[in-house]
Amino acid sequence: MNRKKEKVAVIGAGSWGTALALVLADNGHEVRLWGHNEAQIEEINQFHTNKKYLPEILLPDTIKGYSSLAEALEGLELIVLAVPTKAIREVLRNIIEVRTEPLTVVHVSKGIEPDSLLRISEIIEQEMPQHLLKDVVVLSGPSHAEEVSLRHPTTVAVSSKNMDAAEAVQDLFINNNFRVYTNPDIIGVEIGGALKNIIALAAGISDGLGFGDNAKAALMTRGLAEIARLGTKMGANPLTFSGLAGIGDLIVTCTSVHSRNWRAGNLLGKGQSLDEVLENMGMVVEGVRTTKAAYQLSQKYDVSMPISNVLYNLLFNNINPNDAVESLMGRVKTFEMDDLVNILDERLND
Repeated sequence: MNRKKEKVAVIGAGSWGTALALVLADNGHEVRLWGHNEAQIEEINQFHTNKKYLPEILLPDTIKGYSSLAEALEGLELIVLAVPTKAIREVLRNIIEVRTEPLTVVHVSKGIEPDSLLRISEIIEQEMPQHLLKDVVVLSGPSHAEEVSLRHPTTVAVSSKNMDAAEAVQDLFINNNFRVYTNPDIIGVEIGGALKNIIALAAGISDGLGFGDNAKAALMTRGLAEIARLGTKMGANPLTFSGLAGIGDLIVTCTSVHSRNWRAGNLLGKGQSLDEVLENMGMVVEGVRTTKAAYQLSQKYDVSMPISNVLYNLLFNNINPNDAVESLMGRVKTFEMDDLVNILDERLND
């Protein structure tokens, strides 16, 4: 397809940022990949590799590494923000110091900030002055960096309050390997992407305990109900959770060894402590932080989230994984369709 060639900065040179830089480079764009580790940036520019995160991948010459944020942002209008949730505020503040013209920010991280309980798009809007922020777009869906970097077929969703901006980002990324759909429900897309990490942790724990496919299928199904309950209460369209940013992302994150959250849960199920797991992983496990936020959101919105609440107690109150499972299995009996009935009732009464 004919497309306008753009200059794009990808802020964050981890696995996901690097994989998306490859998609953009495949589409003919000039890509600036920023990272704070100068040795890593030197490796990208000299050897065209990023071995810590994507060891088997050779990067094209059209991806240039930058350790200077000011240089990476010079003369462009759009950035892809691919840093962990806990680093977003710091990175945005650094961007503000070196930027004078408005930017479209495409964020690709999946989390919710504990305590403030803000979604990432809300954090961006809070931190960026109005004169520096043109639009915020979220890109989310079932997408492991390892598979995207190998050009395996992948499909994601983009959303924004400004759907013209979402469609522009769709055009920027879409190709024969990387399909992009638009979705106007930015709340649902962000909530689905963030909360599926919690259920993936739980699925990993179940597998680590050796409980098999029956247990994992139940966790995923009931986990999706929790995500939809909370998301709908927060203003999302319940149909979003039947799509790419909901059940699609949930399936891939709960069932793949590429998933950091599943791997972390698996180690927890096998008896490692949370500190040991995080040290052994060597990369950010977003689900741990998001579990705290989900627990706080369930209290704020008075929403029943038994899996998320049990996982919160396992992670932060040191209950035993076997005890956690027993507490879930011993819950009082209820009607499976209660969730659907309640969601429909709320929608009809709005």
